[in-house]
Amino acid sequence: MNTSLSNIKAVAKRELIGYFSSPVAYVFLVIFLLLGGFFTFMVGRAPFFELGQASLASFFIWQPWLFLFLVPAVGMRLWSEERRLGTIELLLTMPITAWQAIVGKFLASWLFLALALFLTFPLILTVNYLGSPDNGVIFGSYVGCLLMAGGYLAVSCMTSAITRNQVVSFILAVVICLFLILAGFPPITDFLSKLTGKPWIVDGVAALSVITHFEEFQKGVLDSRDLIFFLSLIGFSLFTTGVILRGHRAG
Repeated sequence: MNTSLSNIKAVAKRELIGYFSSPVAYVFLVIFLLLGGFFTFMVGRAPFFELGQASLASFFIWQPWLFLFLVPAVGMRLWSEERRLGTIELLLTMPITAWQAIVGKFLASWLFLALALFLTFPLILTVNYLGSPDNGVIFGSYVGCLLMAGGYLAVSCMTSAITRNQVVSFILAVVICLFLILAGFPPITDFLSKLTGKPWIVDGVAALSVITHFEEFQKGVLDSRDLIFFLSLIGFSLFTTGVILRGHRAG
């Protein structure tokens, strides 16, 4: 067990150093913070200053859409870069298992995204200075954001293992994550209802929507069903990544 944890820690450390050894990490953080602030204060039907209450609802409502493009941009290089440089064979022949490498890389990238969310703490200070927000709701929303980012990232990890082209990996991840967003939208469910006429199919597709599960976190509700959904999405995507990488190794 200690050896497994040490291997995962070593891979995660290697990956984090790789992020901050180039300007990419800093550019991502700046873009995320600027876009987050812009959409919170300037855009939407209820921008922050027009809302008339101390709330970060206008910040969290945009996160599924910001993450749709920014998280795949972080995850697209996880395995495609290794394949392009030819270092994936070296990594997988080291005294670590493929699963340890996958978890290490994923945790490093997830930690990087957690850092990006943490750096939005001035928004929390602002709303607490201007009023008396429900910090429980804010905390629940941040937990939902972190889990949603993990889900998107795991999908991006999977698509990155499929191809050595980072652009292709990015596009595939965006398409899959977009489906996970739109699955619960009324136009989609209405179309499926008319097409199939089977409620269980409609309910099954709607249950795959990250928006449906994220909305509960935005209310400050930490429901076990929503936690299980995001953790299952992460687990399934990482398991699929392992299957893909073992296929490359066998090939």
